[in-house]
Amino acid sequence: MTHRIVVVALDHFAPLDLGVPGQVFGVAETAGGEKLYEVVTCSEGRMPVRCSAGYSVLPDHDLDVLDTADTVVVPGIHAGRAMRYGTVSPALAEALQGRPRTMSICTGAFVLAAAGLLDGRPATTHWRDAELFARLFPQVKLDPDVLFVDDGDVLTSAGVAAGMDLCLHVVRRDHGSEVANRAARRCVMPPWREGGQAQYIDRHLPYAGGGTAATRDWMLAHLDRPLDLAALAEHARMSVRTFTRRFRDETGMSPARWLNGQRVQHARHLLETTDLGVEEVARKAGFGTVVSLRQHLHAAVGVSPLAYRHTFRRS
Repeated sequence: MTHRIVVVALDHFAPLDLGVPGQVFGVAETAGGEKLYEVVTCSEGRMPVRCSAGYSVLPDHDLDVLDTADTVVVPGIHAGRAMRYGTVSPALAEALQGRPRTMSICTGAFVLAAAGLLDGRPATTHWRDAELFARLFPQVKLDPDVLFVDDGDVLTSAGVAAGMDLCLHVVRRDHGSEVANRAARRCVMPPWREGGQAQYIDRHLPYAGGGTAATRDWMLAHLDRPLDLAALAEHARMSVRTFTRRFRDETGMSPARWLNGQRVQHARHLLETTDLGVEEVARKAGFGTVVSLRQHLHAAVGVSPLAYRHTFRRS
C-alpha cells in the first residue's frame, strides 16, 4: 500500500521546504519502478498561502485530509504566530495531534512545539533561530548542532537542505538503504551527509541548556579513542554528575548512548565511502573489534558491515 504524506502549508512558508517532501518522497520507488509514497498538500480552510518570495499557492486539501495521513510534514515558516508568540491556531494545534508520524523541516519545528508535540522531546531547528526557539519553548530539548533528530514518531530537521536529509532518512528507515540510495541519486544528493549543522554556523549562538557542545565536538573528532565518562567530564570542566545531567538535558540521551550513535554513523560513512577493511573501520569508529562493530551496526540497521557496504556503497 502506498504511504500517504500530507504536507501542511502555512502562510510565510519557506519555498524550498514546501517542495522538498514531494521531491524526495516522490522519487522513492521499488526496483521495479513502483511508487512508494503519495504526497498531498493542505492548508487551513484550503485557503491560499503566501511565501516571502512573492507568490501564493492554493493547496488541493484542507486540514481534514490529515485524517488520512501516514506521515504529516510541516515545512519551515519565516514569520507568523508560531515564531512570534509560540502559538498556532486552535484548529491547527488540534489537527496535528495523534498522527502516526509527524515531521518538521527547518522552522516548522516552531509549529510542532507550539502545538505541544515536542514537549520533553529532543528536537532541532535552523541554527539561526535556535536562540529564539529555546526562549519560546524551554520545555523542548533543543540540539541546534545536528542535521535532524529522529525521536520515533516525531522528527525534526535543521534548516533548508537538512529537510532533504531528513526525508531521505525516513525513506531509508521505511524501505532500506537500497531504495534511499536510488532516491538520493535521483535528487542528485549524497545518501548521507556527515556531521551536523554546527559546521555551517557563522557565529556562536548561545542557547538555553548549553554547556556540553564543545565536548560533543571534541568527541566527534576523537571517535577512535577510548572516551570514558570521567575523561568527557574533565574536558567539559564539570563533575561527572553535572556533565551527565547537562548532556542529557541538551541531547535527550546519555553520553554513552549519544557516543555510540555517532560511532555507528561514522562506521556507516566509512563503509559507504572508503575501501578500508572492516577491521580498520571498527578501529576508526571507536569500536575496537569487528565483533563489536558487527553487534552495534546490526542493532542499528539490522545488517552486518559487509552486507551494509554491499547494499549502500556509493557509486
